[in-house]
Amino acid sequence: MKFVEVFKGAVRPVAVVMTLIAVTPAALAQQPSAAAMATAKEIIKVTGATMLFDPLIPGVIAQAKNLFLQQDPSLSKDLNEIASKLRTDLAPRFDELTNEVAKLYATHFTEKELKDVLAFYNTPVGMKLITEQPKIGEEGLKFAQEWANNLTDQVIAKMRDELKKRGHAL
Repeated sequence: MKFVEVFKGAVRPVAVVMTLIAVTPAALAQQPSAAAMATAKEIIKVTGATMLFDPLIPGVIAQAKNLFLQQDPSLSKDLNEIASKLRTDLAPRFDELTNEVAKLYATHFTEKELKDVLAFYNTPVGMKLITEQPKIGEEGLKFAQEWANNLTDQVIAKMRDELKKRGHAL
């Protein structure tokens, strides 16, 4: 159940961002070249940029399955079979995500810039960045969460003190 909650929290922002980016006038006006798209797809492959999207299709299927199970738990066997088939049937649609991300890269960077980015990622320091960036991001998020929790405690304490000074019994 926790996976579904985490998944729901991650999917909605990704879907909103992808939708907003996809329909912006700049995205509609500029059609990247085939060479830019190919380089962008190579960057995606090298960096693993679509790994964030790996749980999307299975997660959407699991979410839909759970909606039906909540209404009628006896549907479990059939829903498991249907979900398995849907995962197979929908797997090719993952390419839609890859293509859209490639298009985003190709509309935000020139072809030369994309080649430079790809060249960088193929250097030792670029490969290290690919490896270390998720760890840094995770550690940064953990720190930010702890920092925000501490700040919340401080703000609550200050508000409580101020309210008491103003005669409110808490």
